[in-house]
Amino acid sequence: MSETFDCAKCSESLYGRKYIQTDNGPYCVPCYDNTFANTCAECQQLIGHDSRELFYEDRHFHEGCFRCCRCQRSLADEPFTCQDSELLCNDCYCSAFSSQCSACGETVMPGSRKLEYGGQTWHEHCFLCSGCEQPLGSCSFVPDKGAHYCVPCYENKFAPRCARCSKTLTQGGVTYRDQPWHRECLVCTGCQTPLAGQQFTSRDDDPYCVACFGELFAPKCSSCKRPITGLGGGKYVSFEDRHWHHSCFSCARCSTSLVGQGFVPDGDQVLCQGCSQAGP
Repeated sequence: MSETFDCAKCSESLYGRKYIQTDNGPYCVPCYDNTFANTCAECQQLIGHDSRELFYEDRHFHEGCFRCCRCQRSLADEPFTCQDSELLCNDCYCSAFSSQCSACGETVMPGSRKLEYGGQTWHEHCFLCSGCEQPLGSCSFVPDKGAHYCVPCYENKFAPRCARCSKTLTQGGVTYRDQPWHRECLVCTGCQTPLAGQQFTSRDDDPYCVACFGELFAPKCSSCKRPITGLGGGKYVSFEDRHWHHSCFSCARCSTSLVGQGFVPDGDQVLCQGCSQAGP
């Protein structure tokens, strides 16, 4: 009597049939698939012994079922990403979850170097200065009406320029004759003393400190011989071609102030009425 050769599960004879040998004995194909085959996570059907099986994160797939959940492209030989348990090809992932470069309009690929500012995204090589068109990278920049400038280009294009040296004013500065000046550029034309923060005047558009202006241009007091500048509210008296400080305009004999009073010229001197009438 011949030895039996039966399926280890259904006990049907395997003579003349296709079978699969395991450590537990031979199995007919249907029994083998029902016993050992995995279920496809996509179609929920068994993955038969003669099917190519793909495995990803504890899930099994038929080769044909392992595809992008959006465009249905096969992912068997393509790079892919898993987003909330859904499989996506790179194109669909980028379209759904990546930003578009504000300069070139192309997708900013995951993992690539990018720059973000004001809710917009750029490829690193697309974020350029609107002036010199050099990449801004990690450099300081100044936004202006949708454009972006490196600091030198912005200063060259927009910053005010000093009326004296014509260089840009990046901070501080003073205004003289409705024009901007560096503080260190606004100096006395005579002695070069800085004028910012102190009283000064001008002649022929040139600025002068009080001392230089008085020495160079102001009339001299006929009494004390010092300059009469009229600055700071200083008052003076003029008579013919002579001038006096208010404090110096007094009788040459009795020293009585003559401001607002009648007086009598006596050569280079002025006298009050009383001294004039008293005679020499």
